[in-house]
Amino acid sequence: MIRSTKFDPSDRYKCVGVTWKGRILVVGGFVGGENFGPLDQTARSSSEVYDAERDKWIYVARMWALDVPPRQIVVVNDKLFSSGDCLQPWKGHIESYDEKESIWNVVHRSHFNCMSPTYTAEGTTATGRCYITMAPLRNHLYFLTGYSMPGEGSLLRSEVHVFDTSNSGGGWRSLESIDEVGEKELCGHCCVLNDDE
Repeated sequence: MIRSTKFDPSDRYKCVGVTWKGRILVVGGFVGGENFGPLDQTARSSSEVYDAERDKWIYVARMWALDVPPRQIVVVNDKLFSSGDCLQPWKGHIESYDEKESIWNVVHRSHFNCMSPTYTAEGTTATGRCYITMAPLRNHLYFLTGYSMPGEGSLLRSEVHVFDTSNSGGGWRSLESIDEVGEKELCGHCCVLNDDE
């Protein structure tokens, strides 16, 4: 999150925040401004971490390789995971952050082509994906997706896909989809309040 007194609103990306190792990590924010040139990749790919104990913001350079920040970040067993960016909510795979190397790596066995904008897990064609979001629960990442389906009336297909992040995990599994008729007020984000049970 780059601070600048003057900025062009078109330079702004959505910020994403997550608690990580007892701190608050914020990525996104402003990628331009009078203090940074358009090709300053170090500034454009940074983030900031808030240390509550020291009441201090820590600048983290080169948080991601490109200047397009992750759309969502979640934490599982102290590891950061992301599956898309602000331009494409699903990249086709999951990435994890290597803190020592300051790089995002594709997670082994995480490639999954069943969450495209127009193609559902059951192989049926949709008119468009309405939302996609992920939530961590113990060692798993849950992906919730919704699609507008063709035909008369308003039909929404909801799907849940689960990825096991553990080394001994079995990769992906999908739950049975649900079709609902009618207009829905949709929210593309969710959170986990208690994953102890």
